[in-house]
Amino acid sequence: MTPLLEVSGLRAFYGPSQALFGVDLAVGAGEVVALMGRNGMGKTTTVRCICRMMPAVGGRIAFAGHDLGALASHEAARLGIGLVPEGRRCFGPLSVEENLVCAARPGEWDMPRVGDLFPRLTERRSQAARTLSGGEQQMLAIGRALMTNPKLLVLDEATEGLAPVVRREIWQAIGELKRAGLAILVIDKSLRELKALADRCVVLERGATVWSGMPTALSEDLCDRYLGV
Repeated sequence: MTPLLEVSGLRAFYGPSQALFGVDLAVGAGEVVALMGRNGMGKTTTVRCICRMMPAVGGRIAFAGHDLGALASHEAARLGIGLVPEGRRCFGPLSVEENLVCAARPGEWDMPRVGDLFPRLTERRSQAARTLSGGEQQMLAIGRALMTNPKLLVLDEATEGLAPVVRREIWQAIGELKRAGLAILVIDKSLRELKALADRCVVLERGATVWSGMPTALSEDLCDRYLGV
């Protein structure tokens, strides 16, 4: 079966500095793939290239039968890529409801369904996004991406900087999304949660894919070599 997302030989630069040297990954329909690696190894740059927020200078990115190479970011989003960016980037002056409605596209994800996933967003629907806690803003960022009714949800640093109780809520919600059949590409430092949730793991080292496989095959030696501090 053709993957929903297929990235092969991806290379990218920041000015004269090369950041990606050959990233290969694939996400199938309904599959959860964890993109892993230490800080600075190219995970966020890979996401930016997939979402067309920065150009790639080599390799190929294909999504839902389309070559993304020549597309703008809004065109990639219209094809069905929903991004939850690092840092959340909610529209601070807008209310929770306005943040959600401004992203809405036709489909099964609407305000009531997002509210079922994150009841706190319903409770705070009239509240300005900038007044929310960090965890609530992350819920809002996920809800906003879901309101685009994506085929693939991309989560960059899904639970970074959140309190443990909120982290559990976010992981539970991601688990519900997986059970609903949504394809997910997720970046996070929580190895235990990633190994429990992911169908496959892809590990980056110095801007290149160095390992890919089932979470059960991600041994302690591999974790120490590629993920340890």
